[in-house]
Amino acid sequence: MNEKKSRIKEAFAKVGWELTDLQTDQFVRYYELLVEWNEKMNLTAITEFDEVVIKHFVDSACGSMVCDFSAVDKVLDLGTGAGFPGIPLKILYPETEFVLMDSLNKRITFLQEVIEQLGLLKITAVHGRAEEMARNESYREQFDVCTSRAVANTSTLLEYCMPFVKVGGCFVAYKSGKFREEILGAKKALHLLQTEMEVEKDFLLADTDMERTLVVFRKMGKTTKKYPRKAGMPSKEPLG
Repeated sequence: MNEKKSRIKEAFAKVGWELTDLQTDQFVRYYELLVEWNEKMNLTAITEFDEVVIKHFVDSACGSMVCDFSAVDKVLDLGTGAGFPGIPLKILYPETEFVLMDSLNKRITFLQEVIEQLGLLKITAVHGRAEEMARNESYREQFDVCTSRAVANTSTLLEYCMPFVKVGGCFVAYKSGKFREEILGAKKALHLLQTEMEVEKDFLLADTDMERTLVVFRKMGKTTKKYPRKAGMPSKEPLG
């Protein structure tokens, strides 16, 4: 086994994942593509191998601490960027259907190359803004789970994500350790979007001092057609 493979297996084993040889190979190839394409376009500021494994791959996989992705049919990763957490979760849960959505078409081109090179099935990369795609019946309230590792205010993320989630489904937010400050300002958004905060899990990312928080928001009722508001509004004027 080459060094990269053994380091990936070791990193995932520390958080309870025993990767198959195929999964390990897929993560190695994903890393290679990420670095190769990053020279042409801005995908990530983190390119050193061990850092990518911990801060992107393992961090993405940590969503499984609060959600059993094998027990759901369809997952949306909104604002997926370079494919986090969607691609690592897809590698770990090959039977679950994933849709990766991003507003930058260049990133979608990259993700389509990753999907093809890794031989991933039941996964689609889609170009579009959340405000517009959430009004498309093919996507609105069609997902059991929505994930997002995007850096944005919690109220803003809720308005973007909850319209895609089925009633009874959930949104898994990947946040930094400063989440407590944000949730206090999101009470109005939770009420307007008929959503309840169900789980909050704080932890230190493996082998780092990085504080991370995973939050599960449960959708209790249908999202009114009013949300999300027109492009730019959720971020400029959060619901609060």
